[in-house]
Amino acid sequence: MHSSDKISPPTRRALLASAWTLAWPSGAMAGQTRLRGFTEALPPLNHEVEGRPGGFSVELLRLMAAQAELSVDIELMPWPRAQATWARTPASLLFSLTRTPEREAQYQWVGPISPRRVMIYRLDSRTDVYLSSLQQLHGLRLGVVRDSAAGRQLLADGLKPGQQLEWARDDENNLRKLLAGRMELVLMLDWAAAWHLRRLQLPYSSLCPVLPHDTDKSYWYGLPPDTDPALVKRLQTALDRIKRDGHYAQLRQRYFA
Repeated sequence: MHSSDKISPPTRRALLASAWTLAWPSGAMAGQTRLRGFTEALPPLNHEVEGRPGGFSVELLRLMAAQAELSVDIELMPWPRAQATWARTPASLLFSLTRTPEREAQYQWVGPISPRRVMIYRLDSRTDVYLSSLQQLHGLRLGVVRDSAAGRQLLADGLKPGQQLEWARDDENNLRKLLAGRMELVLMLDWAAAWHLRRLQLPYSSLCPVLPHDTDKSYWYGLPPDTDPALVKRLQTALDRIKRDGHYAQLRQRYFA
């Protein structure tokens, strides 16, 4: 997700939210309120699986809705469209969102879904590759997804394509290039690294993290700021219970092991 994105809720949403609140008073939500979730392709957290939305965050939201006795419809679409649709839809969630100070007042938050850990990895077999800072690349090539937020930041930091940076169209392509020895390092979300390795029938231990790049944030669900607080609490309570009873750990194991 893009931490610089700004959302200005349309004024008519307040009217929609007021109508929804009158229609569903506190205590009447169970079994009646229909949530709508909007997300983008960010495997394995949210992506298309056999023609319908799937992934860890999607499955977790379905578990939460069942626990809270709420129904939920989830749609997968390009991120700008997901934002715009969410902004005019009451009782809706946008995910998987990186929670940042700039975004804090734009949502009511439910989560966290999981930590967000973007790491620089080498192959576990490449014990000769060492890095303590990006300034020490010195001939090492770092694979990054073209046009990604991380790629833009690395360009701003002075790294050059064709020298320190090796562009790829997506994480899967990046990982294949690393495995083929076309570069020494790759920058990737840990969830994505584990998922793509599993698809190649390789263990997560095939990669060794050498340097954290962005590891101080988490992914969350975001609801409109004028959402009934009782609904937000109901969802948070459901998530907390799922984490306590072991279902969260079981679900995570299916995607990240």
